[in-house]
Amino acid sequence: MRMVDIISKKRDGGELSREEINFFVEGYTHGTIPDYQASALAMAIYFQNMNDRETSDLTMAMASSGETIDLSEISGIKVDKHSTGGVGDTTTLVLAPLVASLGIPVAKMSGRGLGHTGGTIDKLESIDGFHVEIIKDKFIQLVNDNGIAVMGQTGNLTPADKKLYALRDVTGTVESIPLIASSIMSKKIAAGADAIVLDVKVGAGAFMKTDKDAEKLAHAMVRVGNSVGRNTMAVISDMSQPLGFAIGNALEVREAIDTLKGEGPVDLAELVLTLGSEMVVLAKKAGTLEEARKKLAESIKTGRALEKFRTFIKNQGGDPSIVDNPGKLPRAKYKIDVPALKDGVISNIAADEIGIAAMLLGAGRATKGDSIDLSVGLVLDKKVGDRVKKGDKLLTIHSNFQDVDEIKARIYENITIGSSAEKPVLIHKIITE
Repeated sequence: MRMVDIISKKRDGGELSREEINFFVEGYTHGTIPDYQASALAMAIYFQNMNDRETSDLTMAMASSGETIDLSEISGIKVDKHSTGGVGDTTTLVLAPLVASLGIPVAKMSGRGLGHTGGTIDKLESIDGFHVEIIKDKFIQLVNDNGIAVMGQTGNLTPADKKLYALRDVTGTVESIPLIASSIMSKKIAAGADAIVLDVKVGAGAFMKTDKDAEKLAHAMVRVGNSVGRNTMAVISDMSQPLGFAIGNALEVREAIDTLKGEGPVDLAELVLTLGSEMVVLAKKAGTLEEARKKLAESIKTGRALEKFRTFIKNQGGDPSIVDNPGKLPRAKYKIDVPALKDGVISNIAADEIGIAAMLLGAGRATKGDSIDLSVGLVLDKKVGDRVKKGDKLLTIHSNFQDVDEIKARIYENITIGSSAEKPVLIHKIITE
């Protein structure tokens, strides 16, 4: 078998066999297939697409290219959740303890963020002492004993995806639906979940800018997951403006605590209940979404979810007292209010540009090697559809430097005040097949 023949076949619109896909993934992972041939195949896939069977085979080949996590020692149905990313996406911090509080095992592997703010692990490390460097046996023990644990992604999880993703990033082939779908799903499958709930973001702050593209990606990932024996569904949710109010690591932990108390932003709480209800049904802890939502709401109301979060923090070395005293979280030196310059209605908050403003404060990484300032970020006071008067606070900048003129200019350029606006619809669509 020759790589050049595989490239030519896909270039001409042919369907690759499982053997050809496995040959490519194995060879590229071990270095016998060079970058230039892998680049050529990625470009051929970009233009000629892949069918469902090819995408599933590519997903499984990448999932099998390195270490896989066996969660069979954990009792119950393990349901994982994945978000395609956004601005102020605090969902996992609330969702994991909330779902675990209903007796559903949450065994989650998470990564660090690249972009507007840190990933789930960065956010959790805002909590003094919290650590994710735990061995697999300890990880499984924590989930069996307490229902929840989060660990950092192992370095040998889906090495084929790591190599191919880096290559796509510099060859103009990132936007290929089968390559995106196989990249995301290979990691979820290698991480050992029995069922998967996908939160596919759409809008200015998301990778997918249109409903059409978001639906294509959601359908592709759901078909891949179901075809390889993982019960999979997707929620397409809005990311035209930031989710919730907080954008920044410690700030988002504080917002997660508020939400677990039933005092968080309406949109964040609604998305958590929507995703959580799907997870509860997939875990067979409720027969309907309505029953699942009632159970989740009751867990928040009674404090069980918050108590599970406290236990989760303590078990991974963190200071659980931050739940009752969030003031112990890292705090920036300066808090600078940004006022509205005229009367009107907030008609647009460009999520991606507001996210970049947070990154410029130090809340995120422009490159993998960048360090993160866990204390900084932005906290919105107004969302799209809210009425404002001149001088009303639009948001607060949390910064460790005083000169924030550049940040303010970016904020004013990307928060539009008009005469009228409708609040965006949060849940665009549910994809189950």
